[in-house]
Amino acid sequence: MILTYSIKMRQVVGFRKQGEQVKVKQAELKAAAYNANDFPTWDYPEVSFIGRSNVGKSSLLNNLIGRKNLARTSSTPGKTRGLYFYLLNEKLCFVDLPGYGYAKVSKKERERWAPIIEDYLGTRLNLRGCLHLIDCRHEPTESDRLMSDWLRAHTITTITIATKADKISRGALNKQLAVIRKGLGFFEDDLLLPFSARTGAGRDQAWKAINGLF
Repeated sequence: MILTYSIKMRQVVGFRKQGEQVKVKQAELKAAAYNANDFPTWDYPEVSFIGRSNVGKSSLLNNLIGRKNLARTSSTPGKTRGLYFYLLNEKLCFVDLPGYGYAKVSKKERERWAPIIEDYLGTRLNLRGCLHLIDCRHEPTESDRLMSDWLRAHTITTITIATKADKISRGALNKQLAVIRKGLGFFEDDLLLPFSARTGAGRDQAWKAINGLF
C-alpha cells in the first residue's frame, strides 16, 4: 500500500507560526525528473500537485511558499514536461507533476508523461499525500474523474483544491463546490477546499490540511 513506509520520515515542524500562518524561510527547486531514474534519493516527505493543464498548479505552489516565481507559471498549457521537486525549509518537498488533459499536447507526448506520473504516484515511498486541483468554474472533466478515482483506488491521501475561486461570486462558488463534490463522487468527509492564488483566500486552510498529512 502506498502509505506504508520503510524509511524514517523527517518531522515536518516549524511551519506553523502565529496560528495557521506559515513561514517558509527557504525554498528552492532541488531536482527535476524526466524519468523514474531521475527521482531524488532522500528521506524528505513529499506532497504532490496534480491537475489539468492551466488549472493553476504553479500559482498555488508559489502562493503557499510565499514566492512569486519560484514555480514558473505559463500562459501556454502543458508547459510542465517533468516532475519538479521544491524543497522547503530543508523539511518538506512539494512536487509539481505535469498537467493532464490538454488536447494540443501531442498524444505521443502525453503517453510519454503517463508512465513517469504513475511511477511516482504508485511507487514513491516519500509521498505523503496529493493535492488534486480542479477549476472551480467548471464541472469535473472525465480526466479529473479518472484521476480522482485513480488516487482513491491507490489509497493516496488526497486534498482536493478548487482553484480560481475569485473568478466567480460567493453564491456561485458554493454551488460549484457542490457540483464538484457530486461529479467526483465524494463522501461527506472528503476534503474540498476553495482557493484563490490572486487573493490568497484559502491559503491557511490549505496549509492546515497539508500539515494534517503528517
